[in-house]
Amino acid sequence: MSMLGCVIHGRGDLRVDELPTPSPGPGEALVAVRYGGVCGSDLHYWRHGGVGDFTLREPMILGHEIVGTVLAYGAGADADADGTPAPGTEVAVHPATPCGACPECTAGRRNVCRDTRYLGSAARTPHVQGGFATQVVVPAAQLRPLPPNLPLRRAALAEPLSVALHAVRRAGDVRGKHVLVTGAGPIGCLVVAAAKAAGAAHVTATDLLPRALEYAVAAGADSTVRADEPSSSGRPSEVDAAVEASGVAAGLDTCLRLVRRGGVVVQLGMLPPGQSAFPGNLVVSREIDLRGAFRFDEEFDDALQLLATAPHFDQLISATIPLAEAESAFTLAADRTKSCKILLDFTPH
Repeated sequence: MSMLGCVIHGRGDLRVDELPTPSPGPGEALVAVRYGGVCGSDLHYWRHGGVGDFTLREPMILGHEIVGTVLAYGAGADADADGTPAPGTEVAVHPATPCGACPECTAGRRNVCRDTRYLGSAARTPHVQGGFATQVVVPAAQLRPLPPNLPLRRAALAEPLSVALHAVRRAGDVRGKHVLVTGAGPIGCLVVAAAKAAGAAHVTATDLLPRALEYAVAAGADSTVRADEPSSSGRPSEVDAAVEASGVAAGLDTCLRLVRRGGVVVQLGMLPPGQSAFPGNLVVSREIDLRGAFRFDEEFDDALQLLATAPHFDQLISATIPLAEAESAFTLAADRTKSCKILLDFTPH
């Protein structure tokens, strides 16, 4: 038997290929994928043949933001034990499989595991195949049944929202504080929502595109600023914490110049490969804490709970497009003048 999958073969070479249908092995689950969110990293693989320092070396199924329905289990995966969801259950899939043995894992920082496997990632060779396929096999431990009242479509935001929750937690306690978010793409908008959920008193979002700032307002931003209008009346003179979500050096520069003395700047956006210039003397003279944020761990469960109680997240989903039109979906996802989050629909047609 065969199935369809969204496979990147090289820079600009995205195909919907016919693939062998997988079978679950020991400890694994077979999931019928319903929705998959197109991530910025998926777009980088498509447009540039890599993301950050991770370069595509072989064809790879893309996708790590997936939800669907459990079909079956392999040997050793007991649907009656440890809350493992029974076949027929709607689930979200945690995309990371940390090794559990490295110093980072044993220290409770599994998101920076040095030997992790992450769906749809070229960080290691052979690459870890992703979840943009009509059926996917994953470790049973990565399944999360959806909370009551959480529709599958909205649940597809769980992975990027987890990234945002982790970034906000890296900023420390933001309750009652003013938080700046540079970059109002899908991740930036979710950082806005995560900061508000964490108790931020005021969140300012910046971006070059008016449409992106509209999505930031839908996510909960209290004020927005055009990044190319530094004298804008809405631009804050100082903030308590900042999350850089644009992935460009100019965004980091803005964060470091606007955060207060002793404040925290979190670099979340993946900067271009190689060296990036930034005003390092400000880090020294103002004792700014500059922290990285990479993926997430237990935040995935928190993201599902938050999504179940916040229907306004639906406003961030711009379109749902069938798998057969994958390239059109990627084209739309790359056009930030028209979209925020784009979902692929894997329902057989």
